[in-house]
Amino acid sequence: MIQFSSRVTGEHFRRLVHRTDPQDAFPTGVTRLSDTRFCVPAHWPRAHRFFAPVGGRHQDPLLIAETMRQAAMLVCHAELGVPLGDAFVMWELSYTTAAGHLVLGDEPWDVMVEVSCSDIRRRGSSLGSMRVDFVLRRDGGVLATCGSRISCTSAAAYRRLRGHRAAAAPASLLPALAPHTAGRTSERDVVLAPPVAPGRWPLRLDIRHPTLFGRPNDHVPGILLLEAARQAAAATVPGFLPVSLRSDFLRYVELDRPCRIDATTAPEGVLVRAVQDGGTVFTCALGSS
Repeated sequence: MIQFSSRVTGEHFRRLVHRTDPQDAFPTGVTRLSDTRFCVPAHWPRAHRFFAPVGGRHQDPLLIAETMRQAAMLVCHAELGVPLGDAFVMWELSYTTAAGHLVLGDEPWDVMVEVSCSDIRRRGSSLGSMRVDFVLRRDGGVLATCGSRISCTSAAAYRRLRGHRAAAAPASLLPALAPHTAGRTSERDVVLAPPVAPGRWPLRLDIRHPTLFGRPNDHVPGILLLEAARQAAAATVPGFLPVSLRSDFLRYVELDRPCRIDATTAPEGVLVRAVQDGGTVFTCALGSS
């Protein structure tokens, strides 16, 4: 077992989970159960500068998505031989939980993440792509079930693919939608600009944000798109708590070109898409029950 402190301070470990700030790194270790199954303990903070309690009562459901992402990166680097510096794309991400599983209490939020890898495809000796499924447990009970599909690109191949985007200047910072409308308390955390039409908001990118842009990026981070979907859902249905989420990342969302977030209601919740250069680049279906 590779074990770390729940108050992670090691720079190497933070690189394994693709985070630079200790307070943004949630896994605390990894245990190999078989060639394709792993356990990753994680600690969720009761107070975080971005993943804050929702409505003062529920733990932030997007902690599930971020913990999935970090657990997958940790397993890939620490157990599956993926070199640091290689690039990952998460093409699909979904989770299902329940509001009752997220109610805040006085006890610590220690979570065990069961990671199962399947449909593993390699490019030579390197990992090419795979499906990763997760079960998050807390106090012995299931907190959430989750799934994703990821691909891996070597650092050299990524430079050939995206090197021309490294020097692209990000778009100017837009004004923020009113925080309470976006389900937020601070303007700093708002990723939508005021609407241009009912159910349509320009994406707002603040590259100084310490969590959403905690490390250099040549494209819009996936967690920011998920947050945009959550905020669009909150602006569409006030008080919306996304206890289920199914998302598809269709292509890189560029930092230097306008991107629009559209939301519509549906029987199962709220449907969101991101549009850039006239095409859909991201979709997300969010459910509240």
